[in-house]
Amino acid sequence: MTGARQQAEARGRKAEAFAAWFLRLKGYSILEERYRSPYGEIDLVARKGKLIAFVEVKSRKTDRDARESVTFRQRSRIEKAALDWLARHKEMNASVRFDVIAIVPGGLPSHIKDAWRPEG
Repeated sequence: MTGARQQAEARGRKAEAFAAWFLRLKGYSILEERYRSPYGEIDLVARKGKLIAFVEVKSRKTDRDARESVTFRQRSRIEKAALDWLARHKEMNASVRFDVIAIVPGGLPSHIKDAWRPEG
């Protein structure tokens, strides 16, 4: 792994840890961190009551940049990975939502709830 890639990986892990902490403060339980499926990775799987949130964490300059950085292709992979996670956790009887946590310099994380809905 190159130095730049290692630095990006470290920044991503730090952002994900910060986002998990933030969600816990908001009353969520973290069920999975960095869930890997054959279809892709989900940064965080969180639960609050009867809601399961599949969360993508983005470290960007603004909330808007974070939301826009989740491409159609990435959303599709996350959605497929979420279906895989749900198939492995059939006991979870909950609503599902796709969120983005934006980590911006010098600020608290921004929780963008229901950042997108699956198409079709």
